[in-house]
Amino acid sequence: MSTVKQNLARSAELAGSDSARLDVEVLLGHVLGRPRTWLYTWPEYELTVAEQGQFDALLARRHSGEPVAHLTGEREFWSLPLKVDASTLIPRPETELLVETALELCPQQQLRALDLGTGTGAIALALASERPGWQIVAAERSADAARLAEENRRSLGFDNVQIVRSDWFAQIAPQVFELIVSNPPYIDAADPHLEQGDVRFEPRSALVADREGLADIEHIAVRSVEFLTAGGWLLVEHGWQQAAAVRDIFAAAGFHNVESREDFSGWERLTLGQK
Repeated sequence: MSTVKQNLARSAELAGSDSARLDVEVLLGHVLGRPRTWLYTWPEYELTVAEQGQFDALLARRHSGEPVAHLTGEREFWSLPLKVDASTLIPRPETELLVETALELCPQQQLRALDLGTGTGAIALALASERPGWQIVAAERSADAARLAEENRRSLGFDNVQIVRSDWFAQIAPQVFELIVSNPPYIDAADPHLEQGDVRFEPRSALVADREGLADIEHIAVRSVEFLTAGGWLLVEHGWQQAAAVRDIFAAAGFHNVESREDFSGWERLTLGQK
């Protein structure tokens, strides 16, 4: 059987991945039930027949393009281990900007927040981990994604988050929030990136929106005015080329103090506004 060191060297088999070495480390650590640091502490460990077979199978699936998060069934977001599957988007590091900004704008310890299109529950659960006094409603249209979000909520033990089935605001009872956040679909159906990378394995309904990707953002902005208290904030993640258009949408909906924020790559990926 091959050693850990020999298997780590197989990153060359994933030449098409931008993170080949990391992919191999995560998959091998997953098979062995060990953290990535352990792999370099015990490089001469020989995999058993069963471990080698499992690793070979996962590596082959990754070579065919399947996301690592789907292969391991987990992705970390805001230092929280979240279960993931093909029913929703894989949480991405860029979305942590939305969490950071929400916490910056809303330092209060008591607050009602709404997360629209929660998916895995990543944003709502990250906020709950930092603000245990907040009451957070996390809405999700997909039944499968809502079940996944509830599973993550129970696993992490955040009783201040309520997962509800709702098509945006449609099933949200009349009430007001001090904060509304969302990472909605914002990709144009004609975007060629939909046929590349991990997004090929994610649900189109969570990625694509009409009107060149802006339809859901506009719907959220217009309806949020009804559900926000005076002075409340709306934060929306969007595509790197959409900031100006989203600022116009927010302004047209009546929001003030509208601005966009850059992610760690320098792209404007978040727009916020105050009622």
